[in-house]
Amino acid sequence: MAGYEDEDQHVIPLRQGPPIFVVSGGTGATGELLARTVMAQFPHVNVPLHIETHVLNAEQVHRVVAKAAGIPGAIILHTMVNSDRRRLLAVEAAKAGVVTFDLAGPLTEHLHRELGIEPLGQPGLYRQLHKSYFDRIEAIEFTVAHDDGKRIEDLPKAEIVLIGVSRVGKTPLSMYLSMLGWKTANVPFVPEVPMPAELKQCDMRRVVGLIIEPAQLMMHRKVRAERTGIPEGSYIDRSEVRDEVRSAQHFFAKHGITVVDTTQKPIETSAEEIAGLVARRMTTHGDPNG
Repeated sequence: MAGYEDEDQHVIPLRQGPPIFVVSGGTGATGELLARTVMAQFPHVNVPLHIETHVLNAEQVHRVVAKAAGIPGAIILHTMVNSDRRRLLAVEAAKAGVVTFDLAGPLTEHLHRELGIEPLGQPGLYRQLHKSYFDRIEAIEFTVAHDDGKRIEDLPKAEIVLIGVSRVGKTPLSMYLSMLGWKTANVPFVPEVPMPAELKQCDMRRVVGLIIEPAQLMMHRKVRAERTGIPEGSYIDRSEVRDEVRSAQHFFAKHGITVVDTTQKPIETSAEEIAGLVARRMTTHGDPNG
């Protein structure tokens, strides 16, 4: 039986909790965060979470309430800022016997009374006002999830795709670019190993090949081998490293991939060069895949 292991390594059987429907006129991020924060206090309980986003009209409200009413014990947790939709949700949920928790209404109504100002009631306004911040967070999350060839099926969704041999600097460059707001994926280049088919689906204006002088690459790899304890062997062999770098350069030239040399460059310098290169290409060149 599945269970939760406490600090003393005692297995506590998981209990099934009531499902929670997080309902929002926007993305549902606020309600979801609160729900998960509270759920963390009950680690031995499995609570199904249903995120219902962009609930903006009466039909959507009825649909969500009907879904929750169809599951015994279901709870609705909502952050509806539109007063009409909020009241409709409360009324319909009460008719259906569904318990609701209103996260935004009480505070909104209190401020309305105290300030004498009518609230805008516009869903997603906070996110719109802080768009650059949320865009950066999305870029970082995307980049972490697509490091070193992971989730390769999403490669065409990346705003920048970096390709290079091991220790050329793909991961730190990707992370830096993500903090600049670029959704970045990186793919390792390994001689004799075919590139993923998804690369052909990418806008090649966004694809950048990374190269580095073999001597510096050998130094980076030696440090990594010492830290991780991996066998050095061909990984830092001079002739093998040179062949690997030449293979990467040949691949980039063959496929018309623009190259950035990271040799003796700070990460921020290479990242800004890559970002500038991609931005210019997206502005001045037509879609090569079109």
